[in-house]
Amino acid sequence: MLGNSQRIKYILSLVPGKRRFGTYRFLPFFFCLGGVMEWIMINVRIGKETFYDVYRRKQSEREYQRRIQDGLISIPDSVNK
Repeated sequence: MLGNSQRIKYILSLVPGKRRFGTYRFLPFFFCLGGVMEWIMINVRIGKETFYDVYRRKQSEREYQRRIQDGLISIPDSVNK
């Protein structure tokens, strides 16, 4: 277990800018990682939907249910049968 810790410290020490930027030297890596994740969520389809298709549908369903509960929308009798 101690060997793994030393290995990780060594790999992290290879990233340049330790004296000048400290921990913040990893910021560009995480910024790029976030951008890649966002691109995947927008463009990569799993089945027929992307992450944002599912998000928008769920948000619309929640808004519709809230309006029904608030009495702003009445459900037609033919749907209730």
